[in-house]
Order: sequence, then structure tokens, then C-alpha cells
Amino acid sequence: MSGFRLWVYLQTAPLFWLTATLAAFLVADAFARAVGRHPLANTVLISVALVAALLKLSGTDYPTYFNGAQFVHFLLGPATVALAVPLYRNFALVRQNLLPMAAALVVGALVAIVSAVAVAAALGAPRVVLVSLAPKSVTAAVAMAVSEQAGGLPSLTAALVILTGVIGAVVVTPLMNALRIRDYAARGFAAGLASHGIGTARAFTVDPVAGVFAGVAMGLNAVATPIMVPLLLPWLIR
Repeated sequence: MSGFRLWVYLQTAPLFWLTATLAAFLVADAFARAVGRHPLANTVLISVALVAALLKLSGTDYPTYFNGAQFVHFLLGPATVALAVPLYRNFALVRQNLLPMAAALVVGALVAIVSAVAVAAALGAPRVVLVSLAPKSVTAAVAMAVSEQAGGLPSLTAALVILTGVIGAVVVTPLMNALRIRDYAARGFAAGLASHGIGTARAFTVDPVAGVFAGVAMGLNAVATPIMVPLLLPWLIR
């Protein structure tokens, strides 16, 4: 009985869920290292699965969990700003590729929006799902704001953003290898453009230059997609 009371206490303690989140990440990262950073061993996906399983087994609701884990959420801002450090160190290389990046940004953002909405519409998805799906390739905070303003469901958009990021991080390396794309700048830019922060994290584990260009793509797409989505949705959803 004392053990049960202890568990009830820990379950509601913010520090417990912060510790559980960090522990899940460390376990996932250790497993990824053990298998040589294989694309399928995605740290974010494994961490989410571990935490979700713990929440399910313990019967803990999300607000209780987030009360403890919100410190990690807060650190997303500084972590994003920290991408400026490798960008500064490789600024000359970035400047040399401004024109190709601009073209890739426009094409990539258009394809990400149009392909997702068109496929979902062809499968009969309702309007609210189509709107929620449109900004799925940008970072969560931006995507949720775009979705809400366009009449979508921010919570659904957040889930789709995470799913997009995980899928992108898993497939980007084998896909680029299959296409024989060896330029790490191009590989990284594609990863950041299509799968935002999770793809950027994967790019940094592969090569520093790939990580830099992934961060640039993620930032630029966070500007391009909010402009494109309101312009394209009236044409895509009728």
C-alpha cells in the first residue's frame, strides 16, 4: 500500500515527468547509437513511444504530464536560436547557394502543401482535415497557428507535423542514397524543408553541413508556408 501511495504522489509531481521525459530520450539515444544511428532508430519516435506507453500504463492525462515536461518545451526556443551558430560558421557556403535554395524553397513548399491536400481530398477527407494537413511540413508552433487561422484543428495539425517529421527523418538518408545525391547541402536542405526540426536533428547526426542547410530550410519554410497556404487552399478545397 505504501508503494501505491508513493506512485500516486510521483505521478502528480512535475519533476517526475520531466525526469521521465529526459530518461526516455537518453534510452532512445543510447539505442540509436547502439545500432549505428540507423534511420529507423529515430530518437524522437522511440522517445514518444516510451513516454506514451508510460502515460497509458499509469493512466496519466496530458495536462498532468505537460505540467512537468513543459521545461523541455520551453527549451525548444533556445534550441532553435542555437541553429544560428553553425549557420554563422558556414555562412559563406550558404551565401554561395542562395539562388538554388530560393528555387528549392518555392518548389518544395508548393509540393508539400499541394501533394498532401490533393491526396487527402482524393481519398475523401473532410475539409477540416485538409486544412489541418496543409501546413504539416513546418515547425509545430507555426503550423498550428496557420491551421487555426485557416479553420483547421491545431491539435490534429500538431500530430501531423510530428508524424511528417518522423517519417522524413526515417526515409531521408536511404532515399538520398537511392537517388545518388551526395551533396550534403542539398540533402540537408531537403530534410529541413520537408520535415522541419526532426529532419534537421537527423541531418546534424549525418553531417554538419547537412544540418546547417536543414536549419536554413526549416526557417525559410516557416516564412513561406504561412504565405502560401491561404493563397492555395481556396484552389485546392472547393
